[in-house]
This record gives sequence, C-alpha cells and structure tokens, in this order.
Amino acid sequence: MFGKKKNVPQIDKEQLELIQNAQKRIKQKKRLYAHFVVFLIGALFLILANTVLGIGKNFKIAEIEWFVFAILLWLFFLLYHIFNVFVTHKFMGKAWEQKQLDKLVALQKNRIEKIKTELKKEAPHIAKSEVYNEQLNNKKTQELTIIVAAAENNAIGKDNKLIWHLSNDLKRFKTLTNGHHIIMGRKTFESFPKPLPNRTHVVITRQQNYKVPEGVITVNSLEAAIEACKTDAQPFIIGGGQIYEQAMNIADKIELTRVHETFEADAFFPEIDTNIWKETSNTFHKKDDNHKHEFSFITYTRK
Repeated sequence: MFGKKKNVPQIDKEQLELIQNAQKRIKQKKRLYAHFVVFLIGALFLILANTVLGIGKNFKIAEIEWFVFAILLWLFFLLYHIFNVFVTHKFMGKAWEQKQLDKLVALQKNRIEKIKTELKKEAPHIAKSEVYNEQLNNKKTQELTIIVAAAENNAIGKDNKLIWHLSNDLKRFKTLTNGHHIIMGRKTFESFPKPLPNRTHVVITRQQNYKVPEGVITVNSLEAAIEACKTDAQPFIIGGGQIYEQAMNIADKIELTRVHETFEADAFFPEIDTNIWKETSNTFHKKDDNHKHEFSFITYTRK
C-alpha cells in the first residue's frame, strides 16, 4: 500500500536556466526554419502567379516585375531573422542579459568580501612578521658577545677575583673589547682597580644612587644595558655569573678561554649547550713560563 518514495532528481537553478535557454533556442531555430520554407514556397507561388496565372502581369516598377521586389523584401526579413538568431541571439532577451550581469556583480562582491575577510585574518600575522623582521634586522646590525675565561668545571672566579693569571688571555680580552662597550655586574666592576681604558663601562646594579666614576653608565637590568649599547656594533658581556646566565639566552657569540684544569670557585659560567651553540674556532696553547695552565681560545656562534 505504501511504496517507497521515489527520489526526484534535483536540478539546480543554473542547470534549469541552461535547459530553458536551450528550449528557447530550439523554438527560435524552428521558427527560422519554418520562415525559410514559407519563403521558398511563397517566392515560388509569386513567380507562378505572375508568369502562369498572369496576376499583375502588366504591373511593373522601374521596368522590373513587381514580384521581384516582393521576393527581395521578403528575403530581407528572412535575412534579418537569421541575423537575430545567429548574431544578436535575441532568444536570450534583455532580462537574461541583466540577470547575467547581476550574477557577475554578485560574484565580484563575494570575492571582494572574501579577500577582505582573509586580509583581516592575515593582518595581525603580517604586522607581527614585519615587526619581527624589523627586530631581526636591527639585531643583525649588533652582535652581542659574551667573553669569558672558564675552567673545565666552568669555574670563573672566587671571592670576586680571578683564579689564574694568563698573559695571553688578558691580551686577547684587551684586543677584542678595545673601543667597545663592556657590560658587567656591580661586583665585577668593583673587582677592577679602576675603569679599563678606551672602553665604555655599563654596570648593572639594583643599588640606588650607586656612585661610579665619570663616563661609567649604570642601569638596573641587562635589557637596559643592551639599550645603552645600541650605538655599538659589538658590545661585550664580561660577567659575572648571574649576568652570564641571563645573557646566554640573547647573545650571538661566545669568546671563551677554556682553562684545561678544574678549580675551587664560588662563581661559575653556565654550561654551553651544543644544540644551540656551534664551535667555529679552537686554538690550543700549551703551558710555558708565562702560563701555568694549558688553555684554548674557543669561539661559539648561535646556530
């Protein structure tokens, strides 16, 4: 009694429109074909009517039989009909043309809205990328370098003093830092008898109104110290242990003097992670009269 409901194929509006247009065109061509057949029969009838039946035999226009003009006029209408079908496509009509134009406008509006939506989504990422690139470019103009002498157990000092005296290490320190800003903690600064010549000292301290000689810059953070060195293409961080630890996350290079012994100490250099740092040079020095310990000059750059 109750049969299964038949699935009625669904035709979307665009397909339906194409079918309707095709039907209109078929009708138009059928009319044109009928017009052509009627024209042939009618032309033949006019000729026979004049020549056989004698209708209007004596009626002429400019010495030409009247039926010739009648056939030519009819031919003109036939040609006009053909032109409409195959050239101007009148079967589509003004309403169809306007509808197609409206569709195109709607499609363009949709595309514009999609582009606007995508741009709104991407704008924060683009802005962030531009800021990042700007920061990266600014960073590339400055190479922040850690310079340190550390033992095999990473010892760097005891009682705010150096544990060893290596003449070549001191010469290297002087050569590399000469003419640059040197960033240090308060205790490191206080370990100097006086400020080092031909270098700009930037001292990090939490003490308020900390007294320093003229020309020495005081700040309260590593970030502020780096900002104070923005005119220097290669500022150096020279200690102590806590400052080194903070700087390991942002430095571009490490100039390390590795002393090949272990020492008792109260200040240590952080462990160098070789997943982050790449060794680019290594020069070994043996013991001699001026150096009681073997040591190596090693350069690391951030990967």
